[in-house]
Amino acid sequence: MEHFQFDKTSYNHVPKDPGVYKFFNTTGTLLYVGKAKVLKNRVASYFTNKTLLNRKTQRLVSQIDTIEVTIVNSEYDALLLENNLIKENQPKFNILLKDDKTFPFLVVTNERFPKIYATRKVNPDKGTHFGPYTSVRAMHKALDLISKLYHVRSCNLNLSEKNIIKQKFNVCLEYHIGNCLGPCENLQSETDYMNDIDQAKLILKGIISPIKTLLKEDMNRSSSLLKFELAAEYKAKLQLLETFQSKSLIVNPSITDIDIVTILTGEDISYVNFMKVEMGTIRASETVLIKSRLKETTDEILAYAVPVLRQKFNSHSPTIISNLSFKLPNIMVIIPQIGDKKKLLDLSMKNSFMFKQNHLRIKTKQQDDSERTLRQLQQDLRLKSIPRVIECFDNSNIQGTHPTASMVYFKNGKPLKQQYRHYNIKTVIGPDDFSSMTEIIHRRYKRLLTEDKALPDLIVVDGGKGQLSAACISLKNLNLYGKIPIIGIAKRLEEIYFPEDSIPIYLSKKSSALKLLQFIRDEAHRFAITHHRNIRSNDSITSILDDIPGIGPKNKTVLLTQFKTLSQIRNTSIQVLTDVIGKKLALNVHNYLNKKKGAN
Repeated sequence: MEHFQFDKTSYNHVPKDPGVYKFFNTTGTLLYVGKAKVLKNRVASYFTNKTLLNRKTQRLVSQIDTIEVTIVNSEYDALLLENNLIKENQPKFNILLKDDKTFPFLVVTNERFPKIYATRKVNPDKGTHFGPYTSVRAMHKALDLISKLYHVRSCNLNLSEKNIIKQKFNVCLEYHIGNCLGPCENLQSETDYMNDIDQAKLILKGIISPIKTLLKEDMNRSSSLLKFELAAEYKAKLQLLETFQSKSLIVNPSITDIDIVTILTGEDISYVNFMKVEMGTIRASETVLIKSRLKETTDEILAYAVPVLRQKFNSHSPTIISNLSFKLPNIMVIIPQIGDKKKLLDLSMKNSFMFKQNHLRIKTKQQDDSERTLRQLQQDLRLKSIPRVIECFDNSNIQGTHPTASMVYFKNGKPLKQQYRHYNIKTVIGPDDFSSMTEIIHRRYKRLLTEDKALPDLIVVDGGKGQLSAACISLKNLNLYGKIPIIGIAKRLEEIYFPEDSIPIYLSKKSSALKLLQFIRDEAHRFAITHHRNIRSNDSITSILDDIPGIGPKNKTVLLTQFKTLSQIRNTSIQVLTDVIGKKLALNVHNYLNKKKGAN
């Protein structure tokens, strides 16, 4: 069982399985929880039939940003899970459940001559619980079915062997109308009574084939004897059995506190589904995507992911169900082959698989979108080949101080940050953006030529004709002019300039190619500004420390290495500073910085 996340425009990709859907707004707040037999149809109805929605639902839809769906095995399980989620999260658009009531169960008591009765509180000490029942009417029909098929007492007498021998009780009206065979007066043996109880338990467990066979035989026999009314009664009981359902994986009292973990692995990505079962109810479920950096084994991935997920959901279960064996301290990992635990494992596996499919679909869509954008860019700029690798340059200075530059690297339309580069301008004095651009272009591509590395498919310069012409000077000096396409993009009107062409071109504001160029240009600008700000900050700190009496280059380096920022040095106690640079200098630094702060 897992949350598959979709944005509100991708509702057509929601699976068709039964389950629960959740709507979130832009801040991640849960707005609404609902259930559906066919998730895709139900979720789509919110967005395709808006005119048919009431005012409250229209308001809900207007706030939806993302959709999460949770797959279960049946509509019945969806109803139970929806009930749990609404009670735990209380979304503002749901009708909140103010009481602590839950779905009812049938209990077969742990006593001599057991009773069968309905309850809403699960107490294992009372007996064996069956359910829950989403319909009270269906539960009463099941109870009525058992009372008609078998003779189960309804009294609260203590039918101990001692009490029966002493003849403390007399048969009641239930005996006289045929609903009870009188075990209170020892008119029915305990063995015979327990045979009825065992068959009743089979029905409540959902094992009804033997009972159905018996009823069919009784029905056919009654019909052959022309006892049609009796045959009709058997037929009615048979139909009730066929529609009877008592099993649920979402709420199952026979499974107490336990975790379920399944993993699907790929070449470099693994999908881990985690479910937490508490008091027989699934309380939490999440699937995480884990990227393998160092070819970690499945055991290593699970050893990392499972403790994190258990801590997130505050799980302390000593047992984990999994599809693979792995080791965790003080945890028993089991791989069930049959039964309800195997069904839970299958459900978790199904959700892992669906999450993987959804992730691959999104990834494929992103790759297709990037490919279309690059082809559009090739067409708009009239390039000979698709610009798989794009490098963009920007420089930054304030009135000529601390001139810096940056280069960002994009591959297949995506930033590759490990290839980003910072440059400190070395040969330019004063605020000269053109000369700075000439320098960094020359430095970048001279190095690539020297190291015999691949050149980009497109160079983008942040600026207009002046910056572009400055960049072309370096390409000409390196004999690369005309071999690498280069353009300049100006900020004001998003003009795109080509070398030796004074007239820019304009791309459609809706063009994905222009949006990519803007993103690349803005990323280069952000990277340049960040580097420039860091240099100014460090230089400012250094200049202030130079003004403190007694602080030389060595102590200045020690302070910057130890405390990083001026604020940290200022807020550090004299005792700590004394341990680093000695008492006299510590007093000088502390007094100077705090006096300067007070003056400001």
